[in-house]
Amino acid sequence: MPLTVDQIIRLYRTEGAVRDGIKNISQEQHALQCAQLAEQAGAGPQLVAAALLHDLGHLLQPAARDEAAFDDLHEFRVQPFLRNVFPRAVLDPILLHVRAKRYLCALSASYWDRLSSASKRSLELQGGPLRTREIELFLREPHAMDAVALRQWDDQARSPTRRTPGWDHYRRVLQRVAVYEPEVLAA
Repeated sequence: MPLTVDQIIRLYRTEGAVRDGIKNISQEQHALQCAQLAEQAGAGPQLVAAALLHDLGHLLQPAARDEAAFDDLHEFRVQPFLRNVFPRAVLDPILLHVRAKRYLCALSASYWDRLSSASKRSLELQGGPLRTREIELFLREPHAMDAVALRQWDDQARSPTRRTPGWDHYRRVLQRVAVYEPEVLAA
């Protein structure tokens, strides 16, 4: 079932605030920092929304699983919850951001060297660096370069002290790019 903007924000404020997503920051902090970095780079509102929502799939799974032991496929898990709410320009960079990491690792050993140990472990589970044919296919994707930019912001959005705009600001971004706002069903 598609999520409303308010439901997305509530997930980040609850599940995303308590889960230790990346090193010393929560998934909520990571999402806000990633969106801020996108804005600072001059990205349009659709790519800012993608940066904000790229790891939402982590919040849609049980928390008990050991993340180091499996690839949670979060980039796929989130798609049904955002499809028909946001356009392809938001959905595709989210879907492609894991492949973008694999792409960057295939292009640059120094990129791989900069990854955290957890990110290196997840890269192995995700298939390792892209192979030549996979690179060609990735580059044919309409939003591949947006996914690469998102991935680079993702890597930088890990500061426990960075201050960001809050949800009031990003609620407006999400509402602006949403193509459909599902109604909340009465219980």
